[in-house]
Amino acid sequence: MRTLHETNLIFRRAMRLSLRNPVWVILGLIQPILYLTMFGPLLENMTEVQGWPAGDAWQVFVPGLLVQLGIFGAAFVGFGLVAEMRAGVVERMRVTPASRLALLLGRVMRDVVVLFVQGVILIGCAELFGLDAPLGGLILGLLVVAALGAAFSSASYAAALILKSEDALAPLANGLAVPLLLLSGILLPMSLAPGWLETVSDANPVKHVVDGVRALFLEGHITMTVVWGVVAAAGLVAAGMALGTRTFERESG
Repeated sequence: MRTLHETNLIFRRAMRLSLRNPVWVILGLIQPILYLTMFGPLLENMTEVQGWPAGDAWQVFVPGLLVQLGIFGAAFVGFGLVAEMRAGVVERMRVTPASRLALLLGRVMRDVVVLFVQGVILIGCAELFGLDAPLGGLILGLLVVAALGAAFSSASYAAALILKSEDALAPLANGLAVPLLLLSGILLPMSLAPGWLETVSDANPVKHVVDGVRALFLEGHITMTVVWGVVAAAGLVAAGMALGTRTFERESG
């Protein structure tokens, strides 16, 4: 109970900071909405391309944008922690008896809420372009993307605590996020890639998350593709939280 209470306190503090400066929520949506506006209309006939799931173009493209939002919206949250470290906020929290897990979970919960709101806005914009997906699939897809965001958020905070520098964090985040994105089949089906690259893509857990969310948007119910996507997301969350918790305990202990 004590950890839950402390997590709630950290979450409320982090949420207040976000509400005071909501411009970052809007800025995080700019890139996916640009893709939606300028790239999406070019893909109206993309279901004719070998490798795309059979279905409406927007039901295939929008889940990829949501996953992209989940990755890049969470991979850079560590910048805020670096700023707090520089201002002495983390140092003051470190001398309190607060659970190190709570210090991480409270921030991650804030990031998940922000990501969920961004996802709802992105889906609303996509519906103006013609997205028509089952409501159950939309909700479950958003939850899977939120879990993915929690994984990347935890890892970002861990990296921030270790590196303690925006100059080092930026190339690390880009260096990890961009290959995962390119190998996930968000923009083009990986079946078009040479065999060795497709094999590498199959080992990318984000690819299975993308496939799972797409299946939810297309069919609206649980399939084996969805199950594998959920398993991949859960594995990433477990790894991210383990790394984040261990780093908070070591660096803030």
